[in-house]
Amino acid sequence: MNLQLDELLANTPTKILKSKRKTMKFLLTAYKICTPGMITKPRTDILAKQGAFTFHYGSTDPEIRTLTSWLLTNSTNRKHLAKLIPKLWKRHGREDLKLVGLLLANLSSEDLGENPWITLIHLFNDSEPLETILEIAEEMNRSENKIPDDEWLIAMAEQSSLWHQIALLFISIREQGAGDLEHLITTAPSGGELFEKIRKRLLTSNNSNAA
Repeated sequence: MNLQLDELLANTPTKILKSKRKTMKFLLTAYKICTPGMITKPRTDILAKQGAFTFHYGSTDPEIRTLTSWLLTNSTNRKHLAKLIPKLWKRHGREDLKLVGLLLANLSSEDLGENPWITLIHLFNDSEPLETILEIAEEMNRSENKIPDDEWLIAMAEQSSLWHQIALLFISIREQGAGDLEHLITTAPSGGELFEKIRKRLLTSNNSNAA
């Protein structure tokens, strides 16, 4: 329990959620309160070209979930929250991306104006942190927004090297695994150590299932 965060949420007027600018500023304040003092920031495996977070305060998972719950509960129009997503991704803090994943897992296609997975992949820059993309995809897949079918993933992978790599990550999360997508996995551009471990695990699992 974070008493500072609880106090901030209790004393923040919900009308700020009608303003994207005020909400973005409020979220930065909340992230800083969620920081547990001394933290160890993990090395990040980057997909495609090198890139990084613009900031990483170290806010904990339970507290970001509490913050997300407050946003969802107090927003009078969830389309306002949907409009925050591109701004959060553009700011590109570690906490911002975590919050995006939680919002995408809880907002509907009607709220977003499109399929949540379409929203997600169109947010990507030239490079993205692998661990965070995995975390977001896992969060979404645990909700009603399950990972799309093979045809969708193949079409996605054809669009760019980054999307091809991320399609492999999406496959790694599905219950059915690689299935008939082994070619898509083997031809994905090379990535960092964690990415290649995921590729190897997928191929090994697929070969075992085929035996």
